[in-house]
Amino acid sequence: MSRAETSYSTAVPATWLASRMAVEPARIDAMRRAGELIAVREPGSTEWRYPAWQFDAGRPRPGVARVVAAARESGVDESRLYELLTATLGLRGGGPRLVDLLLEGRDDEVVAAVRSAR
Repeated sequence: MSRAETSYSTAVPATWLASRMAVEPARIDAMRRAGELIAVREPGSTEWRYPAWQFDAGRPRPGVARVVAAARESGVDESRLYELLTATLGLRGGGPRLVDLLLEGRDDEVVAAVRSAR
């Protein structure tokens, strides 16, 4: 995994996200706790960050909640889920990522991959 991926370069803070979605930051946190959003934290940080790719037109993509539920059911924590979603598929590392499949609406494939990971 690259340093950029480790630092969650595609993730935004809750305060920024709340202003974009025109909701209170507490609502963003409630959505995270309810499994509606993917969130990660840098090691040693208390700030949750939200990957921007999980949103479409300012709202969570429909498959995100299913992916989070599959991760929770399988015992996959937030950082591992982010790693699974952003790692390239295939032996040579040049293939798509699970997040790319999610963006294409191929939620069932992403959910199945998350369920099979640990």
